[in-house]
Amino acid sequence: MASDGARKQFWKRGSSKVPGSIQHVYGAQHPPFDPLVHGTLLTATPKVPTTPVKATRASTFQEFESSTSDAWDAGEDDDELLAMAAESLNTAVVMETAHRVLRNHSQRQGRPRPPGAPEPSAEPSVDPSAAPGGDLRLVKSISESHASCPEGSASDAAPLQRSQSLPHAATVALGGAPEPSALSTSALSEREASRLDKFKHLLAGPNTDLEELRKLSWSGIPKPVRAITWKLLSGYLPANVDRRPATLQRKQKEYFAFIDHYYDSRNDEVHQDTYRQIHIDIPRMSPEALILQPKVTEIFERILFIWAIRHPASGYVQGINDLVTPFFVVFICEYIDDEDADSADISRVPEDVLRNVEADTYWCMSRLLDGIQDNYTFAQPGIQMKVKLLEELVSRIDEQVHRHLGQHEVRYLQFTFRWMNNLLTRELPLRCTVRLWDTYQSEPEGFANFHLYVCAAFLVRWRKEILEERDFQRREDEVTDHLTATRPRLKVW
Repeated sequence: MASDGARKQFWKRGSSKVPGSIQHVYGAQHPPFDPLVHGTLLTATPKVPTTPVKATRASTFQEFESSTSDAWDAGEDDDELLAMAAESLNTAVVMETAHRVLRNHSQRQGRPRPPGAPEPSAEPSVDPSAAPGGDLRLVKSISESHASCPEGSASDAAPLQRSQSLPHAATVALGGAPEPSALSTSALSEREASRLDKFKHLLAGPNTDLEELRKLSWSGIPKPVRAITWKLLSGYLPANVDRRPATLQRKQKEYFAFIDHYYDSRNDEVHQDTYRQIHIDIPRMSPEALILQPKVTEIFERILFIWAIRHPASGYVQGINDLVTPFFVVFICEYIDDEDADSADISRVPEDVLRNVEADTYWCMSRLLDGIQDNYTFAQPGIQMKVKLLEELVSRIDEQVHRHLGQHEVRYLQFTFRWMNNLLTRELPLRCTVRLWDTYQSEPEGFANFHLYVCAAFLVRWRKEILEERDFQRREDEVTDHLTATRPRLKVW
């Protein structure tokens, strides 16, 4: 799930000398309050009735992780694929069968045998279904569609696994069939088309069943319907189809009324610090090819400033700016053909379309922040509470990692503050963030509670590297040097 960049940044503690790290400034209006300086975690931690860490036994998380580790690729109808993948293929039998098919096909066509095929024999053809472990059905997985199989190395190639829960399986190209990559892509396309049809059927009804939509979205949302699905799951659009156009028109009109009423005050003395911080932070965001376009910068400045003015309890806080990008990219994809929306030329998008995308982004981001606003109020009690819950969760699911961190005086707040503050948007590529948010949107309080399990999964995923590490300060310095070399344009936060 995480990229190499995420791995390299894994142990960065948010040091003030790290480009792109989060300075402990909790709002343009608030004085700095650093929990690491002014004391430990809040002692009066409010009880959360829906806390995700109440496990009945120590193995709960492992069972949860094992049962959902293929969620990034598998759909709800993939039980058959999982069963197929669980069967080991006998490579010798499979290759013998493949050569026989190639030979028989060549003989029927009157062509010479393919190079490398065995000599003809009077032995009857082997029935693939009768071969032990010889299930020749292909495992249709996303990861395999990207794996290349060089010519002549079919027996040696080890296709990428769909997840840790699936064993290695050999993919064999039978005679007269396309290359393995083409087969896998075709199978993947069929599967994607089937999932897309399910979404379209669900969305086409007069009243969308939001509970069913959440279940279907948990394993990922197809790109053509992602924008409308996000708007529904966030509560921005009503389930009733007939009410949606009027709702969109009303909310877009309301947003631009805020612009007309508030935006000119950005240079007033009372608001100029807020606007200045937003103006400074936006060019530091990623992806740079998108953010540095003047129209995008203007849109983001308006969205963040209006939100800050209308939410004085927190105001603008560094980190909120990163939560705009996923919504903007998903919604702009409704109107552009570019494969990579994070580098699309926004200047080619009509002005009325940009206005609609801007308003939709504002309202959906506001819905997200409504559920985690205590992350950004003074002293950020929401983040402190979540860090404490994560520490308790890790102590239950992997006591060895938890103890190792304690022995080396690595405090959870040092490396998970940014995970909570930015919801991992700085640790993951944008495409992974969007995919992760598919699941967050489908989970009740996904951005608050389910996010803890994702952070815990990071620690479990790299537990080997964590346990081997003895000098975390050295690792932090290495990450700092790497980021300084690769992103010299960024100022230190």
